[in-house]
Amino acid sequence: MNSLANIKSPADLRALPLSQLPALAEEMRDRILQVVGRNGGHLTSNLGVVELTIALHRVFDFTRDRLLWDVGHQCYPHKLLTGRNEAFDTLRQTGGLSGFPNCDESDYDLFKVGHAGTSIPTAVGMARADQMQGRDRAVVAVVGDASIVNGVAMEGLNQAGTLKRQFLVVLNDNEWGISPSQGAVANYLAKFRASDFYEEMKARTKKHLPKLPLVGKPVYDLIASLKEGIKATVSPAQVFEPLGLQYVGPIDGHDIKHLIEMLTILKRAHHPVLLHVHTTKGKGCDWASAEPGKYHSPRPFVVEGGKAVIHRGGGKSWTRAFVDCLIELAEKNESIVALTAGMPDGTGLSLFEQRFPDRFRDVGIAESCTVDLAAGMSKAGLRPVVAIYSTFLQRAFDQVFQEVVLQGHPVVFCLDRAGLVGGDGAVHHGFVDIAYLRSMPRMVLMAPCDETELREALKLALMLEWPSAIRYPRDDVPAPVPDCPRFEVGKSRRLRDGDAATLLCYGVMSIEAMKAAEMLAAEDIEVTVVNARFAKPIDKEMVASAFKADGPVITIEDHSITGGFGTAVVEAAQELGLGTRPLIRLGMPADQFIPHGARAGQLAECGIDAEGIAATVRRLLPAYAEKRVERPKDLRRSVVSRLTRG
Repeated sequence: MNSLANIKSPADLRALPLSQLPALAEEMRDRILQVVGRNGGHLTSNLGVVELTIALHRVFDFTRDRLLWDVGHQCYPHKLLTGRNEAFDTLRQTGGLSGFPNCDESDYDLFKVGHAGTSIPTAVGMARADQMQGRDRAVVAVVGDASIVNGVAMEGLNQAGTLKRQFLVVLNDNEWGISPSQGAVANYLAKFRASDFYEEMKARTKKHLPKLPLVGKPVYDLIASLKEGIKATVSPAQVFEPLGLQYVGPIDGHDIKHLIEMLTILKRAHHPVLLHVHTTKGKGCDWASAEPGKYHSPRPFVVEGGKAVIHRGGGKSWTRAFVDCLIELAEKNESIVALTAGMPDGTGLSLFEQRFPDRFRDVGIAESCTVDLAAGMSKAGLRPVVAIYSTFLQRAFDQVFQEVVLQGHPVVFCLDRAGLVGGDGAVHHGFVDIAYLRSMPRMVLMAPCDETELREALKLALMLEWPSAIRYPRDDVPAPVPDCPRFEVGKSRRLRDGDAATLLCYGVMSIEAMKAAEMLAAEDIEVTVVNARFAKPIDKEMVASAFKADGPVITIEDHSITGGFGTAVVEAAQELGLGTRPLIRLGMPADQFIPHGARAGQLAECGIDAEGIAATVRRLLPAYAEKRVERPKDLRRSVVSRLTRG
């Protein structure tokens, strides 16, 4: 019997005999493996929470109770149990299910979640609102993959401890974030798991659990008795109970029966409780649990000989290009250190760590702290390079300003996953970094168009005496554009000449513009293409030249058109007193979130792929067919066309 196919809602789950739940868990794991293998997505984090998710939906009724997921990349089992199994094949595909909780998708998803640390404070907010409005609803916040150490999560715990009502935090302790958990709290929990107290605690919990009454003050007293004699300093109770949350656990996060029994009791506790659940990231799949970081968010794969073979493109990723360049420069400069916030694999810095273990620091899921550590290192004479996804650096806005920019420390921020990111969708698009970093005095903003330019940008950044940021996308690096000049602050690079229009591009968008220029050249439309390289300081000579030339000016960026590179061009033109020549800004729309799907499709949706750029030029030249003139052949050849045509 296929139990999963018959579950249209959690009510169907609650109707199943308890004996069928382990088999259901295996069905769910198989379903996740099949779909993630085909579509890519988050694998090991979801395999680890299957039993926990079943138990939560078995005990609570989340049509009225509240369930909030932290980070969100462990929500696949939740989707399978809440009416989305049939659509699960569309996971992360254009028009399909999101890879994260999405309140547009289901009433069971309360927030669109993609960043860490948010579930506890938002859950506290809902708990307080329910209490103020006389609603009796249980509230559960699930915190997993090391997000408990995030500053916002700790602030949320501080607020949760002041509640005078039911409130449950489930700490899914799988020893990992995206990479192994970092920091003192992670070490504390690991030390506890490795001690005799851990096994004693599990035994005591199972022994005393059947004796616990279900209501009233005895719940509090008898839960406390489970911990009698083990409140040594090694116990995590010493961390959480001073904050006002009663600590319970740890319990086996893969024992469905025991999870259900414990959750049934804790549901009736009229005070804040933290349930410590120990799970295995990648549970049920030997090759995934053996390398949980590698298979945290893999590309599509097939299983051959009991191991996953990941489908990889033939190209080199921007992430790999970045770390190769950084290692090369660090070989010659011993002051270079590298930091990341829980993403050593995602940013490529795990390779840097292998080469320079004493010059690398993974701070864990704590972007604000990472930036401040970098500021301190810079103040003390090192040259820190901070590699963080663009979407996550937003979480450290104040630290970038206060501790780095205001002090004038030459920290280098390398923003991976800048712009449109594909399957992770709106929660992960890096679409505001130019806008907010451009507002910072003396901040230098760069965007390379290929690996050679990336190396030159890093070289320049590490020579500056003020802060800088380099952005690059989640994609493969394109073929190198020949004859790359070195980076000079505020100087652009002209890639192609033409008189029909001027395309001012930021970074990798130059490559799409060059492809568009080739398409247009076949129609006898010749355009100028410039890689601005810098959004700050903007190359004012570039802007003046564009506005003095014939034809419209088009700015192109993989970023919101609000406050981005195009806005910098407009401001520079106004400052220079240039005329009213038509200017079109292409980029991500100002008031619309781009949903998940393939990055190529997202570029097309925004009109910033080659076809979209060419279409914009044609639209601005409605009479080009009647006005075509023969142009010198040297204007029809770009450095890219010379490369591709030999």
